[in-house]
Amino acid sequence: MAIPLLEYKPSSQNQRVAGYEVPNEDNSDIYKLDSGSASDDIQAIIWAAYRQVFSEHETLRNHRQTALESQLKNRAITVRDFIRGLAKSDVYWRLVVETNSNYRVVELTLKRLLGRAPYNKDEEIAWSIKIATQGLSGFVDALVDSEEYTQNFGDNTVPYQRRRYKDRPFNLVTPRYNSYWRDKEEGDRYKWGDVNNFLEMARSLKLPQAKFVTVKTANIQIPNTTRDAQPTGTLASINTSAGFPIR
Repeated sequence: MAIPLLEYKPSSQNQRVAGYEVPNEDNSDIYKLDSGSASDDIQAIIWAAYRQVFSEHETLRNHRQTALESQLKNRAITVRDFIRGLAKSDVYWRLVVETNSNYRVVELTLKRLLGRAPYNKDEEIAWSIKIATQGLSGFVDALVDSEEYTQNFGDNTVPYQRRRYKDRPFNLVTPRYNSYWRDKEEGDRYKWGDVNNFLEMARSLKLPQAKFVTVKTANIQIPNTTRDAQPTGTLASINTSAGFPIR
């Protein structure tokens, strides 16, 4: 028996009202497939889908899904199904799922498939349970077949970022690793010149304890080296050629 999706709600009223931003160059381009789309338009839709789902603006050749591309060009599948196939592909698994926790996967997938960030931690937990119980495939189907996806993108529109208040687009600021794993990888890496490396080396050194000997100066006789002092004893020349004493 499948566990039903936990209930969650937006943390702000702004999530339920229409946007009021003035259109400008920061607004996302909308790519839509219609009955009269030319081959060039379909190719632009394909690249837009790659950028949105894979977050790659220079798509690698081995990341392309040629079978899905062919079906879309022949109108055998819709744009919705093309997005679904990209999100279920091995490439998406390697780029996103394999290297992140379920919470991070939820965050990235919501941004790329629904065009928005998670409302709050409750939504991340709810969708994380969906991943744990039904896997990535069930999670992707739940998003792509959701009412929210249908109302905003339908069958023929590539998902895009619906609200942008600040910063860069989602598909430019969602790196492969989250901050925790990036900091961990950076912390474990040895870096020449890093002061932490020196401190670690200094702490690892085992220096022997110095043994101090107490010296009493009461019995030490300090010779008189003033000019007024007369030398005692027999003086001898330091010159080997002189064989007589010097008085």
